[in-house]
Amino acid sequence: MARVFKMDASSITDDVQQQDIEAWDSLAHLNLILELESEFDVSFEPEEIGIMTSMTAIEQQTLFHLGGKD
Repeated sequence: MARVFKMDASSITDDVQQQDIEAWDSLAHLNLILELESEFDVSFEPEEIGIMTSMTAIEQQTLFHLGGKD
């Protein structure tokens, strides 16, 4: 997230949401999703991508996919 939004990682907390980060626009959101998919070797459905607008939602969706790989 810090890499995509070009910000200090320490400023990204567990409760951060899209409206908290000025750089988090629609293009940055897609770049974030692509980075997550590449980093964790997962693939998100369009419905999931639409709700991944907070750190909590991103973690939940990513963990769901990682858990499904066992």
